[in-house]
Amino acid sequence: MPFNLGPTELIIILVIVIVLFGAGRISKIAGELGQGIREFRKGISGDDKPAEESKDKAEEPKDKAK
Repeated sequence: MPFNLGPTELIIILVIVIVLFGAGRISKIAGELGQGIREFRKGISGDDKPAEESKDKAEEPKDKAK
């Protein structure tokens, strides 16, 4: 490991993070991080559609006829 951290040190760091942020907030942060990574990968892959365009299509009602 790059910093020579053993399992005991990692557990201590994890406990400190949970105490500082709380379990609920950690899950929210992890979700946002995952979403950011997904968007980053989409951007790198060369997806030509902008994110706003795909969001607009998802929000459009499918039943337009009245």
